[in-house]
Order: sequence, then C-alpha cells, then structure tokens
Amino acid sequence: MPIPSGQIEAAIGRLDGLADGLMRQTGVPGLAVAVVHDDRVVYAKGFGVRKVGTDERVDANTVFQLASVSKPLGATVIARSVGRGKVGWDDPVTRYLPRFRLSDPFTSRRVTIADMYAHRSGLPEHIGDLQEDMGYGQREVLRRLRYVPLAPPLRSGYAYTNFGLTVGGLAAARAERTSWQDLSSRNLYKPLAMTSTSSRFSDYARSPRRAFGHVRVGERWQAKFVRDADAQAPAGGASSSVADLAKWLRLQLADGVFNGQRVIAKRALRAMLRPHSLTAPPPTPDSRPSMSGLGIDIAVDSTGRMRYAHSGAFALGAGTAVAWLPSENLGIVALTNGEPIGVPESLIADFLDLAELGRVTRDWLAAYTPLFAALKANPSRLAGKKRPADPKPARPANSYAGTYANRYYGPARITARGGRLTMSLGPKHATFALRHWNASTFSYQPRGENAVGISAVTFRLGRDGRPAAMNVEFLDTQGLGTFKRRNDQ
Repeated sequence: MPIPSGQIEAAIGRLDGLADGLMRQTGVPGLAVAVVHDDRVVYAKGFGVRKVGTDERVDANTVFQLASVSKPLGATVIARSVGRGKVGWDDPVTRYLPRFRLSDPFTSRRVTIADMYAHRSGLPEHIGDLQEDMGYGQREVLRRLRYVPLAPPLRSGYAYTNFGLTVGGLAAARAERTSWQDLSSRNLYKPLAMTSTSSRFSDYARSPRRAFGHVRVGERWQAKFVRDADAQAPAGGASSSVADLAKWLRLQLADGVFNGQRVIAKRALRAMLRPHSLTAPPPTPDSRPSMSGLGIDIAVDSTGRMRYAHSGAFALGAGTAVAWLPSENLGIVALTNGEPIGVPESLIADFLDLAELGRVTRDWLAAYTPLFAALKANPSRLAGKKRPADPKPARPANSYAGTYANRYYGPARITARGGRLTMSLGPKHATFALRHWNASTFSYQPRGENAVGISAVTFRLGRDGRPAAMNVEFLDTQGLGTFKRRNDQ
C-alpha cells in the first residue's frame, strides 16, 4: 500500500500527543522515543521522570535498561565480526566453547551461533531464567544446561531462550578472544559513538542519567527493585538511550553504513535479518506467519511491508520496544522505566498505523494489556484457592526434614523447627517458609523476577511411608522440579 507524501511527517507530528496520552492512561513514570527517517533522526524526546518522587526529567539521553532489545543490538555486534571473517553465523558453538554441552551429544556438536540466536536449539522456553533468580551465576547456569531434555530436535522448532542466546553471544566473543562486553563496545558502541550504551550492569548503575526501574504496587509506581542482568548480558544486559539507539537504527536501515562509512558487511547483516525460524503460523488464511531472524522478530505487516521488531521486558521495571521498516527507511524505538504493560509496543503500533495508513486502526493499549497481564498470571494449582478448612493431616514435621537432590537446580534442604518446615534453595540458600495445605502438600511464596504468587511443594511418600521425594511446582515448568531425598537420611 503506497504512503502518500507527508503522511510519515504527519505521524511524527502526533508523537507528543501519543506519548502524553499513554502516560496519562498508565501513569508509567518515564518514556523516551526516537524516530529515524531517511538516515536522519527526526524525533528524539523524553517524557516523565527518571525516578518517581523526583524532578529528574527523562530526555533523549536518559539511560534505560533495554532488557531483550539487547538481542537485536547484540546480533548486530556479531554481524560485524562475521563480516570481518572472525566468526561465522553457522560456526558450531563448541568450536569456541569446547566444554559446552547439551543433553544430546549430536546437538552439542552441531548447534551453531545462528541456532542460538534463532531460538531453534531444542532448549525449552526460558530455560535458565529460574536458576538466575535462584542466584546462580552465568557459568553455572550454562553448565547445567546439559541436564535439560531437548524438545523439539535441533532446528525443528522455536523456543525463546535467554541463556541459549547468551551461549551464542559468548561463543562469538571467545572467537575474538575477548569478553562479550568488550566485543560489543569495540564492534558497535565505539564506531557509532554510542557513548551512553554499555553491556555492563555496573555502567548502567553508575550512570548519572540512569532511569530507575519501577513496578506497580496497587495504583502507584515504585522504584522497588534493581535488575542486574549481567548473567545473560547478550540476551538482556545492555543499557542505552534513544539518542544512541537512533544511531543503531540508522546503521540498520543503511545496510551497515553509518555516516558514509561501512561499519558492517552487508552480507553479514542481511543474514541476521533473514528468516531462520517460524515463530507462529498464520492465524488466518489471509494472514502471514511470524518469523525469527537472528535476535530479531520478522513479519510482513498488513500493508505488505517487511517489519523488523523486538520487545524487552523486565518484570522488575523495564518495558522497551523497537521496530523498523526498511522499505520506508523508517525506524522507531521507545523505552520506559516501568514494568511491562504494553506502553512502548502501543506507542509504536499507533505511530506505524499513522505512518502507513494515516489512522490508528484500534486501541492498541487495550489490545496489549491482556497479553502482558497474562505474564503475571499464576499457573499454580493453588492459585486463587482457599486453604482447605479441614485438611488431611501431614506427617510429623521431622519426617520431612533432610536434603533432597536435583542435579539441575542443585540440592534443597528441608528443615523442621518447632513443628514448622522451611525450604532452602540455590547457592545463596534462600529460605522459604512452607505452610501446610493438605496431606503432604505445602504452599510457599517464590521470590525473584519470575515469581507470580503462591505455589505448591508436594512430598511423595515411599513404600515405608516416609517422604522419598518432593516436587517444587514453581520449578517444574520443564518437568525438572522433582527433588529426590538422599538415601542416607
């Protein structure tokens, strides 16, 4: 569908109103937006504050955590190495990380950097995220991937994994004998003079222009948590401003050229932007499938244009999004310092509707709200239920006490004291109170970015009537949440 002359400019002229409207509707503390068109930054502006309770205004240079917008940024980093002949997208990960293992030897030998960036390694969705919440560092999270069953087989399906992609990024950095953080700076941030951009949490934490993360507590926004994403730096650990990201969008829209100089080889960059995985089939006969490039989502929109996009979400306080249309030399990025509720995605959808169609086609915030609300839904079988008024009795508390082994999550320790049970998990021995629910089922409250409320711990009794194993429901999303009691107890 052709775009009439002046329609994109008119859409840019409405951005102030779109941003103000979304901030009024949601109360999100801060928002920054930039638009690139025909290799020029035509809009860059901030709204709101960097932290509630202060008058520190957001502007185009305010530094936000990017969450998963780090993925396409990082894929661009690797594209430069590919173009320089230092590494190949189709190089096996073990060429550079020889100790890396998955549960299937065939896949371990053959899985490539591209497989990891296209989420087609066979690792289950979001594997490793709960271990990060438990306090495991990057090395240990990646080592324990060898205990995870793979499904589907290599390159036969799509499952979004932060730590799988992280393996791909680390392999590319090792190929150049450097760290991911230094490779990112050398390959992209310095050549584009992205002076506010880093893949180190410490740089974000020290920035005087930092936007603090916020969550909603009732009807109020609070700067309650700090998210350190260094463990998954290639997948979610970058921080930047819209002024800097506008430079990256210019590079993308110019096929790897910035300010007249070729920074990234066209062929290497285009490999990133080619479909590598099917993420969703067409929902209707007259629509098109969704696809994944390398660290970027790809779709053909309703006007027939190729659209590249990605969103980022930290439940502890960041919602981000980016999109660009190569055919129109048009790109937009929106960053917020509030938990993900659809604000940047709605603003981008409104803007692209106006740019391509001259009108907003629907209430995009209303459309996105239930999708993001679903991320906070509690799947526990205890969620929304009242504790039984007349529960079956548990065994004596001391009978449950002991150490329970799980090679993926590590040991869990059950302690009985004064007739009450506690459970400790992870390298930092985080302790959780267990409250009796019914028979040998107890409830507890998980903590961490992925926690969404009450969950169950159920003990299975052996033939002797003593607890032989326990299932931690919150850790069982991939069937890995069963802990077996040590035989010496």
